[in-house]
Amino acid sequence: MSQQVRVRFAPSPTGPLHIGGVRTALFNYLFAKKHNGTFVLRIEDTDQNRYVPGAEDYIKESLEWCGIPYDEGPGREGDFGPYRQSERKEMYGAFAKALLDSENAYYAFDTADQLSELRSQLEAEGKTFIYNWHNRMQLDNSLVLSKEEVQQRIDAGEDYVIRFKAPQDEMLQLHDEIRGDIKIDTNILDDKVLFKSDGMPTYHLANIVDDHLMEITHVIRGEEWLPSMALHVLLYRAFEWEAPKFAHLPLILKPVGKGKLSKRDGDKLGFPVFPLLWKDSKTNEISSGYREDGYFPEAMVNMLAFLGWNPGTEQEIFSLEELVRAFDLTRIHKAGAKFDPEKTKWFQQHYLQEASNEVVSARFMDFLTNKGLHTTLEYATIVTGLIKERATFVTDLWDLGSYFFKAPTSYDEKAAKKGWKEDTGALMQQVITVIQGVDTFNAETLQEAVKGWITSNDLSFGKVMQPLRLSLVGAMQGPDVFAIAATIGKEETIARIQKAVATL
Repeated sequence: MSQQVRVRFAPSPTGPLHIGGVRTALFNYLFAKKHNGTFVLRIEDTDQNRYVPGAEDYIKESLEWCGIPYDEGPGREGDFGPYRQSERKEMYGAFAKALLDSENAYYAFDTADQLSELRSQLEAEGKTFIYNWHNRMQLDNSLVLSKEEVQQRIDAGEDYVIRFKAPQDEMLQLHDEIRGDIKIDTNILDDKVLFKSDGMPTYHLANIVDDHLMEITHVIRGEEWLPSMALHVLLYRAFEWEAPKFAHLPLILKPVGKGKLSKRDGDKLGFPVFPLLWKDSKTNEISSGYREDGYFPEAMVNMLAFLGWNPGTEQEIFSLEELVRAFDLTRIHKAGAKFDPEKTKWFQQHYLQEASNEVVSARFMDFLTNKGLHTTLEYATIVTGLIKERATFVTDLWDLGSYFFKAPTSYDEKAAKKGWKEDTGALMQQVITVIQGVDTFNAETLQEAVKGWITSNDLSFGKVMQPLRLSLVGAMQGPDVFAIAATIGKEETIARIQKAVATL
């Protein structure tokens, strides 16, 4: 590409960042890095009524956790700041005035009550009210008022808006990088409000002005903005600016049923829809996050990349660097992408297995500390190596191997009934004697001694091995029983067998 690629992710700080927003940020990031471009974060906070304290920090922390940091934005100032729209509000009035001067926009004084009444009248007739070419000359605006009257009403402090004057009888030719060519009849477009008398722009004006001033080359955003594309292209034309290229990403759909993925779906089916945990400051409601639920950020990013995009190969596991190399807008689907919580777990399991035992055990240590258990990283790493292959999350290590840290306090009834016979206690006492005689206490020498004793006494392995496992674990589960014994140590192994004999 001849022009330096610049893309932006422009969320509103009105609450936690949905994973649909994270995917939008990810695709912008991948496209920017693929073309050695710049990924910009812009906070669109012009709607102060919906502003939520902490939401901006949440957005920035989410991007950092996902490993897709922005190059320019709040706190990382470049040459195109400020990067919060609330800090740019003084500049938008001049652009609204320019549209008025070029007769691409006009003042409208219609009150909300007047428009509501008109809307109700038309609905009663089975019609829809649209403020545009077919009725604007009969409404209360500067198209039908003299300049003097308009100025008088503004000076008198009357509320007004500035509306865009959508063209009439034109077939607008648009192009979307994902959806191809699109034709829009301008007669169906309404005259959108661009600016309000309180001095604040609407999203449409601020968005276009900021994208132009920040030299954004590609606007990659969600499908919900597709209906706004015609207005935005017309605004670029009205300003006589070159429009960026547009790409509208498909919706992320519910796992079950129809429609867009929502927080309610996550609550109902038990999976997060936010990258990080979020606590609503008003209701104190807590929403789970992928980070706090134990997902690796790499697993979440890999999963999100496949929601609406595919590489054209059978490969499913991609590092971020591999995603950058493979990413192409032309390989994004038009149709909505169904979210699959189980596939997300599949990615998580892969990345957990790929992670080193040291990395996993470091996370496991935090879990153990929170449970009030104190051990060494070296010990936790040994345990992790024995049980990790059965785990999907770090917390699974506790379910799989709590007996490495705490002696069993009860024994599986079914296993005890099947494996613990009248003579088992006496046999286990003999096993204790064998174990006491093992000097180099590791899995290999212990196995050799115990199995040698079983063979020389012409016993069945099940008669000894099952009660041995039950003594150490409390159930018929876990890795090699000699590896368990070697890990917990000779003294603890003997103590557990003695307790089982006394209990069972």
